[in-house]
Amino acid sequence: MNIYADRGNLLLLQQRCAWRGIGFQLTGAGLGEAIDPDAHDLFYMGGGQDRDQALCAQDLVDTKREALHAAAARGAVILGVCGGYQLLGHSYEVGDDVLPGVGLLDLKTVRDDSARLIGNVAIEVDLDATGARVVAGFENHGGHTHLAPGQQPLGRVLKGFGNTGASGAEGAVRGTVIGTYIHGPLLPKNAWLADWLTRRALALDTPLEPLDDALEDAAHASARRAAGV
Repeated sequence: MNIYADRGNLLLLQQRCAWRGIGFQLTGAGLGEAIDPDAHDLFYMGGGQDRDQALCAQDLVDTKREALHAAAARGAVILGVCGGYQLLGHSYEVGDDVLPGVGLLDLKTVRDDSARLIGNVAIEVDLDATGARVVAGFENHGGHTHLAPGQQPLGRVLKGFGNTGASGAEGAVRGTVIGTYIHGPLLPKNAWLADWLTRRALALDTPLEPLDDALEDAAHASARRAAGV
């Protein structure tokens, strides 16, 4: 699935790896296509419209769920954005319909008659207890995501709505599995997060080679200003 230019997240990861001389191979997985849990360091699930999401939800459960669980168990990074985030949980309820999730995150999403949660958003995260950082971007979702007790959110909402508009939490994280509603796309506006994902995916203990991130830093600052942070 791809909406709000979220495929740009993959392009940014690819380019930053290329600049550092890190090999990068991108492989898509369509409907009905199985995935090899040992063949990839990072798995990405983007967002989509309701029809696309319904098709992908059943396919994820039927042909990809076990492989995704195996990949997460060995420490591969799994990133879900918006619709992809919702399907990382247990279910997505839309009226009388219930879309199944893969159950990598302990949460469920419900879409009711409430207003959509739309606008610029900024959250504070502390990944690996390395110090608080800001992730900024844009959110637009009708679903309200409820975390189960004990499920860690990705971050604390500074501006915007987050998972429900009332909980003060945004996204969810469990080990190397991360879900978030932040579009925009996410990684071009938060290049530091792209580098964190790369390090985790490659199981590196040392920092990545620094890059000239003047443009990326400007994009991040612009996203923060738009959110009022």
